Amino acid sequence: MIDVIQGARLRRAVVAALTGGAVLATGALATAPAQAAAPVRAAAPARAAAPSIVAKGGFVMDNANGRSLYTKAADTKRATGSTTKIMTAKVVLSQPKLNLDAKVTIQMAYSDYIVSKNASSARLIVGDKVTVRQLLYGLMLPSGCDAAYALADRFGTGRTRAARVKSFIGKMNSTAKSLGMKNTRFDSFDGIGNGKNHSTPRDLTKLASSAMKSSTFRTIVKTRKYTARTTTKKGGTRTMAPWTNTNTLLGSYSGAIGVKTGSGPEAKYCLVFAATRKGRTVIGTVLTSSSSAQRAKDATKLMNHGFAGLS
Repeated sequence: MIDVIQGARLRRAVVAALTGGAVLATGALATAPAQAAAPVRAAAPARAAAPSIVAKGGFVMDNANGRSLYTKAADTKRATGSTTKIMTAKVVLSQPKLNLDAKVTIQMAYSDYIVSKNASSARLIVGDKVTVRQLLYGLMLPSGCDAAYALADRFGTGRTRAARVKSFIGKMNSTAKSLGMKNTRFDSFDGIGNGKNHSTPRDLTKLASSAMKSSTFRTIVKTRKYTARTTTKKGGTRTMAPWTNTNTLLGSYSGAIGVKTGSGPEAKYCLVFAATRKGRTVIGTVLTSSSSAQRAKDATKLMNHGFAGLS
């Protein structure tokens, strides 16, 4: 009888032990996921804060894909000064069967124009024959309004100079439309407008990006100094005083490759800029800055910010 009782007790103890073990095992399995360490993920790098610039409008983008890297009143219409000449060059370089070595005779009207407007000049000499290529250097480096006038007169169509200039400005506006520059209007070939010459940081950047597809344009706008040798009225050769690029970022900002300065009573100080580093290009615009030195500082901030945004 005692053996029976002890056997029963032994069986109950075994059952209890097995049941308890099962419960413990089940509990361990149930809690295992909560106790497992969560995978550690690296924190995303913080994006640099957008810089503060003095210019009233600014824009910079990745030239490879048009991705915006900075905006400040990027679609607000403003006077553009001589950054207008980017479009002047674009229209000339888009001419079918363009001969860059074709010669243009400098007219008194071009000289009279810069005197009457107190405009920036390439100091072209009346009667000299200057190649289209040289006129483009005179247009983009010293920002010659006389060179701009000569190009508009040469590549516009019409029987009179006024008609040709009007035609050329029409080509500037049709090109702007084709590029999707929705907030841009040109009423001059050089930026000395008649109240209707305006654009935006985004539009001018779009224009510059398109213009930079031309190898001739790229070569010109990254050139710091250029000396033209023209043909005089008597057939001799004149060596012009060297033209110096007004874009001070060339040679002072690592990787700078252009593009064009601008200034004026309404426009104040403007700059369309571009730079390439490690095969990546940022391109942008500042409009209505406070001085020539400040526009360069503003552009430098935006390029630095742009390159940081590409990494």
